[in-house]
Amino acid sequence: MKNSKNANTNSSHLESTPYQSEMLDDIRRKIDELDNRIHDTLMERADLVLKVGEEKRKNNIQIVQPAREARMIRRLLERHSGVLPRMAVVRIWRELVGAVSLLQTGLQAAIATPDGQNDYWNLARDYFGSCLPFQKTSTAIAAISLLNESKSTFAVVPWPSNEEDQPWWTYLTATSDKPLQIIVALPHGLDPDVETPDIRALIVSKSGFDQSGDDNSFLLIQCAANISRGKLIDLAKNSGLTALALFSKRNTSPSMPSLHLMEVQDYVVSGDDRLKLFLDSIEDTGANIICVGGYPVPPRYERTIIAK
Repeated sequence: MKNSKNANTNSSHLESTPYQSEMLDDIRRKIDELDNRIHDTLMERADLVLKVGEEKRKNNIQIVQPAREARMIRRLLERHSGVLPRMAVVRIWRELVGAVSLLQTGLQAAIATPDGQNDYWNLARDYFGSCLPFQKTSTAIAAISLLNESKSTFAVVPWPSNEEDQPWWTYLTATSDKPLQIIVALPHGLDPDVETPDIRALIVSKSGFDQSGDDNSFLLIQCAANISRGKLIDLAKNSGLTALALFSKRNTSPSMPSLHLMEVQDYVVSGDDRLKLFLDSIEDTGANIICVGGYPVPPRYERTIIAK
């Protein structure tokens, strides 16, 4: 009887197999059709991007536009639904944007990899995609130099800190060509459960810093050495600017002016009334404030699918 029961069970299983295969074949056919449509759309999009690049060159319009890319990603995330993780959406579109960028100009990036670390290389690859040519440099200043000499389109450098004797950001205004600007913060997508990632970087370029609708900015401040960091933050607040961070170059002589890099909330560029108020409030005739770019605030998304 036991063998008969097993035989019946096996028979039932065999009878159901063709039905399941037909369903799988039907689903796979639909996936193949979707793949073809997606591929056709990608090819059509690449053709349109190529035309956009041609029009930009004809009209001397900036090729690289991180602000527009940020608005695009935000729009896609806002309309997104279903089981596909939001992180995957960002990665797919970043890869797509990076790949078609090569159609426009043949861009390349210099990546600072201090002490042979690949963390910044990986952050850059996540943002630029796998097609953009990269060049490693041993220091952030070396990456900035390549950018200054027009041997690279972008420099990916570590997030500033107060532990550096010669910080890379002091070289942002040392060019006779187009000024260098901070344009993007990495990682480009943030985990909502992690307030500040362990590894962060900034992308510097000769491209301008444009408004995306949700931005933070950087101000390079020169002032007398006796003006404290705390006072600068207070003066910025009184001028309508919210300081998010302040990085300072170590001063070797009290008679020399101090240099600071202040990260502030909002889109702030030259001509902003708040800058004039801030500069006047410092009460130092030798003080100066230069806008050195900023970045679109990265989106936050879940990195994993939570099983229900």
